Amino acid sequence: MAANTKTSRKAARYAVPVAVAGVAAATAAMVPAFATAGGPDLPKVTAQQLIEKVAASDVQQLSGSAKITTDLGLPTLATGLLGGAGVTGGSANPEDKIAQLAAGTHTLRVAADGPDRQKLTFLDGKDEYTLVHNGNDVWGYDSKSNEAFHDKGDRAGQDHKTGDRLAASPQQIAQDIIKQAGPTTDIGVGDTAQIAGRDAYQLVLKPKQSGSTVGSVQIAVDAKNGVPLRVQLLSSQGGKPIVEAGFTQVDFGKPAADSFTFTPPKGAKVTEGADKARGGKDAKSGKDDERFKALESLPGFGQLAGGDHGKGDVKVLGEGWATVARIDSGAGKSLKDVENDKNTPKEAKQFLNSLGDKVHGKFGEGRILSTRLVNALITDDGKVYVGAVTKDQLVKTADAAK
Repeated sequence: MAANTKTSRKAARYAVPVAVAGVAAATAAMVPAFATAGGPDLPKVTAQQLIEKVAASDVQQLSGSAKITTDLGLPTLATGLLGGAGVTGGSANPEDKIAQLAAGTHTLRVAADGPDRQKLTFLDGKDEYTLVHNGNDVWGYDSKSNEAFHDKGDRAGQDHKTGDRLAASPQQIAQDIIKQAGPTTDIGVGDTAQIAGRDAYQLVLKPKQSGSTVGSVQIAVDAKNGVPLRVQLLSSQGGKPIVEAGFTQVDFGKPAADSFTFTPPKGAKVTEGADKARGGKDAKSGKDDERFKALESLPGFGQLAGGDHGKGDVKVLGEGWATVARIDSGAGKSLKDVENDKNTPKEAKQFLNSLGDKVHGKFGEGRILSTRLVNALITDDGKVYVGAVTKDQLVKTADAAK
């Protein structure tokens, strides 16, 4: 796959956040309900017929309850550093709320009425967060801080593609997954299931290649209307799903029109989209976030943390499920230099200490940031190799790239 350097570098800035939180965000319109033991007896279908059923589904109206559980196995410190500002709550910015999907279990109420009206309400504890898209308006409201975020006009559609996608139609999300499968994927039909009280087939996507951290992606499809009801991302190492997202209750009737109206409560602080803090800024103060500054001081992590430092370049290695991005930061200093430099922020040194064991290979020495889904190898000469591949595959790819 070819890409120009500028585009690749821009994509690399968000490589870790997308890999860590993007999977959760991409499935957040569906949420986990467990399959009933001994699924329903349904007519046999082929994988191609099931794909066509999803593609032909024209359901655009629904409401219900949902859950999303993400278990990436991130180190505690790395979760705080990579999650960005506002991860612990109290921010109305939708980007901050999306970052929280990188870990834990979240309960939501969902509603959709076509591509222009969607609503998500996060029900975590006694506090609520509401995200509403209604025409040209995007509202986010956090009850804990009594703060609201608003964006309007064309900018709302441009700046909130990720936020809008949270409430996008489930069938569009599944279609995207299927489109991206490609020739390196085996696609089949698994056991039937019952999700949110509805009979469902299960479409199963498995990597043909070895070395991926992904064992399979399983999409439960409503047997009647073709709407995906649940998505599971399963690890090649077994255990509970890395991400599990599916409806717990769903109604395909038209939601009430007032479901998508929003007026900030009296006394709420409202921030307009044009004024919001971006990339490496604290959501409340607008000042540089020390966590981002710490990451940017590490060789190769300037781009990953959202900075534009150095003369970074990106090269895509491999294909399909074994794809690895190599980021050459041009930082001019090694990890040892960072560790021994008295001016290195303590947060950066703590981050290094939270990484896995040191590794060696033809590439030299390095350290690995390991999760159940994404692994990143930071070499001593300032290069970063990152992908949804195992640690062994990552080292093998780095060796072959020398």
